[in-house]
Amino acid sequence: MALLTDLTDGLTRQLERVQTRTEEAFFEPVIRLGVTGLSRAGKTVFLTGLIANLLAPGRMPQLRAAADGRLVQAFLQPQPNDAVARFAFEQHMAALRADPPEWPESTRTISQLRLSLRYAPTGFLTGFTGPRTVHLDVVDYPGEWLLDLPLLNLSYAEWSEAALRLAESRPEVADGWLRDAHAADPSEPLDEVRAQGLADSFTAYLGAARAAGYSACAPGRFLMPGDLEGSPALTFAPLPPAKAGGGSLHAAFARRFEAYKRIVVKPFYRDHFARLDRQIVLVDALGAINAGPRAVEDLRVALSDILLSFRHGSNSWLSRLMGRKIDKIAFAATKADHLHHSQHDNLTALMAELVQDAKARADYRGARTESFAIAALRATVEQRITHDGQTLDAVRGTLADTGREAAMFAGALPDDPGVLMAPARAGAAEWLDADFAVMKFRPPRLSLRPGDGPPHIRLDRVAEFLLGDRLL
Repeated sequence: MALLTDLTDGLTRQLERVQTRTEEAFFEPVIRLGVTGLSRAGKTVFLTGLIANLLAPGRMPQLRAAADGRLVQAFLQPQPNDAVARFAFEQHMAALRADPPEWPESTRTISQLRLSLRYAPTGFLTGFTGPRTVHLDVVDYPGEWLLDLPLLNLSYAEWSEAALRLAESRPEVADGWLRDAHAADPSEPLDEVRAQGLADSFTAYLGAARAAGYSACAPGRFLMPGDLEGSPALTFAPLPPAKAGGGSLHAAFARRFEAYKRIVVKPFYRDHFARLDRQIVLVDALGAINAGPRAVEDLRVALSDILLSFRHGSNSWLSRLMGRKIDKIAFAATKADHLHHSQHDNLTALMAELVQDAKARADYRGARTESFAIAALRATVEQRITHDGQTLDAVRGTLADTGREAAMFAGALPDDPGVLMAPARAGAAEWLDADFAVMKFRPPRLSLRPGDGPPHIRLDRVAEFLLGDRLL
């Protein structure tokens, strides 16, 4: 009976989606843009800045529809999905405009917002048709959830082996957890107190790894449990291989791993991720560089694994009816305002190098990709400073912890990103000939003229890449 119900529900969902896609394809089209990134990448700030600058596009000269005066109007619509939280745009803007300004709270769960764009079309029918409307549905979800998608292709034994091997490469944060894991007897009968202790130790290791700058910290819900906290679906951990019976700790953890995929990962993929047709992946590349070569390599591997789950390809009117594919992916290194503009090309090149493998797969399947160096909200101004008799291109901003102004020279990124990637891939413990540092700045005090959104770096170029072809 349960199987019949599942099949019926699945068929109903599919019919509803086909009906919705038919309406979108022939009437008012919808762009579903996924916004994600790993921790500290600035997802909430990006979405807030993008929406604010589309509503008031005076600072968007690289978005051609805005520069040509064809973007007639942009306005927020009611939330299109009653089962998903609304992205709190107004609250986030209020935080940025507070006195003193504050960064908005980071992404904790999935949220969505619809922004309708009314534009004058181009081409020979321009004089015969009025303005058209395209709806932009932005879907914001924690990057930690994205880390779970590769789990769908793994068994518990395969995941355990990979997770233990990864932990062994991070002894500075994983020693305590590894001692607990290897002290456990996988064949012993399940004891819930023992199981919870192992899950807590594993979760503590994941949190320490994230704090140390590592990106691959899955399963993602262990760090953001929400209403699943304490449930059996989050009470498991990797174990060494063992021959164990049905009532053993190993068997229980294997069942719970499968339950985690069924309860957490698959619904997210089916109901949200698989419905996207554009995607931006935000990356805190400067933070990884600051954490060292191992963090950079960990970031590269995490991005490659994550992007294997993307449904790449070009979209036609038929694919919009039967099932979307992600046909454009923007890879954006955030916090470009921490560097002088003379280094932005080098940051873009590093971003491209980090996602080189994923880009090749996407290009092969017909999707378009592009790398950017951006700041969704510019928090600094540029300044030249003298240090030890040397003139440096620096930036100045208000420090988050003290509230005083300070100039920062983060370090010079090499022209060749391979200079950083080679020691990262080789597993070097630290950079030999470079010193990188990143300060935390407060948001700027916003004083916006009518028609202008908040200051940014290349947000308009990203918008043109992701949306420009749908505003012609």
